[in-house]
Amino acid sequence: MITATDILHGKILIVDDQEENILLLEQMLRSAGYVSFTSTMESGKVCELHLVNRYDLILLDLQMPGMDGFQVMENLKQIETSGYLPVLVITGQPAHKLRALKAGARDFVSKPIEPAEVLIRVHNMLEVRLLHLETKTLYDRVVAEQKVSERLLLDLLPDSIAERLKARPAVAVQGFTELITQSYAEVTVLFADIIEFTRFSEGKSAEVLLGVLNEIATRSDGLDGDPARDRSKTIGDAWLAAVGLPDGLADQSIRASHMALDLAEALERFNARSRYQLKVRIGASISAEAGRGKREILLDL
Repeated sequence: MITATDILHGKILIVDDQEENILLLEQMLRSAGYVSFTSTMESGKVCELHLVNRYDLILLDLQMPGMDGFQVMENLKQIETSGYLPVLVITGQPAHKLRALKAGARDFVSKPIEPAEVLIRVHNMLEVRLLHLETKTLYDRVVAEQKVSERLLLDLLPDSIAERLKARPAVAVQGFTELITQSYAEVTVLFADIIEFTRFSEGKSAEVLLGVLNEIATRSDGLDGDPARDRSKTIGDAWLAAVGLPDGLADQSIRASHMALDLAEALERFNARSRYQLKVRIGASISAEAGRGKREILLDL
């Protein structure tokens, strides 16, 4: 959310070749509580200043010697590639208002300057500008998180599924890229839980707990029939195991059962080499095609 404080801290640049106009605008902004504004009488420096400071609002006079306000806006378009120019033009020529809006200005103020009108338009433009930047930041964050999620998903999935996902065409939905889904007649998901792990973790350092989990994970590697699975691409110690995901096999439920027994044996081998006596709870969720329902199995091993 954009607050009143955010607006008063918006970065403003005043561009006018008349010093008295600059002093008047600065006094108006200062009296209204704005704290981050500067000015220049040289229109040729506007783009350079904007590249460095990225102003939220530029108060731009149109009639200036050398480079006028229209040329300044054309040059700003090379910087603001999104097409949004944070420019509020100041002009005493009625014919220039429409031309300025067509050139990319977001609003205008007529000369002679009316303080109340200027402050309202400055406030509104800063609010819109800050909302625009906030929306863009949120959008970029969503896109970045989506890319990370897709990469992690492909890293965690069994290679056979990951390769099929990578090879499948992508479709665009509301601006986001999504993978086309695939259905199976039956899906079996195997999951494991170390019994009373919370109690086990009490009083133990993070290093000890990570060491235990890593040792169990190492002994669980390859239980899905792929001993070459590369866990180095995942986020360090955050991942323990991802096995038994659907491959469209007719006997996947049986394979999942064997995998559960193998996982229990792996924990027994860990217990034999350590001073711990951990137990694992194995669960299997079997979802069949429509009309056949869903079965769940839970065993303590």
